[in-house]
Amino acid sequence: MAKLIEISEKPTPGRRLIDWASRPPGRLYIPACALVGLVLLFEDSVPAGHLPSFVIGLGGGLLLAGMGALRLGIALAVARPMIRRYWLRWISAPLIATVALGLAVADVPLRTRIDLSSESLIELREETGAATTIPLNGEWRGLYPLTSVSDDGETVHYTVEGAGLFQPSGLAYSTEEIPTGVFVPGQGSRVYEHVSGDWYVWVDH
Repeated sequence: MAKLIEISEKPTPGRRLIDWASRPPGRLYIPACALVGLVLLFEDSVPAGHLPSFVIGLGGGLLLAGMGALRLGIALAVARPMIRRYWLRWISAPLIATVALGLAVADVPLRTRIDLSSESLIELREETGAATTIPLNGEWRGLYPLTSVSDDGETVHYTVEGAGLFQPSGLAYSTEEIPTGVFVPGQGSRVYEHVSGDWYVWVDH
């Protein structure tokens, strides 16, 4: 009796793509989304941003968003029951993105990091004295590495290492209100943005 040998056809790229998209987001995709979200929250906690984190977070976020949109589109076309069955996995990535975006828009990472660092930063201010600039070479005060601190008698400027996407940036402490969004007389090319209380972010334009 002759043996029947079945030769299965090799899956086409289109078939492989459909099989991949038909499965719910798994153990790699969701943690990757969470990791990108944490990177972007860290970037938001740095005064005026942090270029390496911004590039990694934006690039990773766009890649994951594109993969998710492609996967969802194919699943909606050929595997709707899988979406209903594993709905929690499907909403995990958009939920992570929504939470991260909401926290960033509300400046929660920046405010929290400043609040946790304020005591150490104010102690440093008391150590410097007026009209002085002290290099710190990346010394950590609170949760920020500082390259220098200067006190002109009215405003204390903390230059944060790595802060700013394209220009040096840092934190400023002043008990007097500082005009925001404009160049302030006597402060050179710095522009300020109020964060909370007596704390501001400055960017050197």
